[in-house]
Amino acid sequence: MLTFHLVARDVWAARRANDTYSPEAFAADVFVHCTDGETAVIDTANRYYRDDPRAYVVLTIDVDALSSEVKYEDAARIFPHVYGPIETAAVREVRDVRRAADGTFLPLA
Repeated sequence: MLTFHLVARDVWAARRANDTYSPEAFAADVFVHCTDGETAVIDTANRYYRDDPRAYVVLTIDVDALSSEVKYEDAARIFPHVYGPIETAAVREVRDVRRAADGTFLPLA
């Protein structure tokens, strides 16, 4: 099964060479936020990161390749939480996210 994780391009670039990846807010959140579905990850980006001017990428993560526990804690089962770092070997694809001039995230190409 695949899920998606949005991350600032510079953060991913600085950490992708490691065996594991943890996002900026991992210490506070104690899990990695993910989103199932390409449309839902773009909706999430626009809800939380539209005003963040950094360039972003979306990681496509193979959930079955993770050693950390994955829990769906939302009723709709769209937003899995990974309770541990993401093994970089579980990242199947990294895609740039296009944005409009006003910061709106555009659908994935």
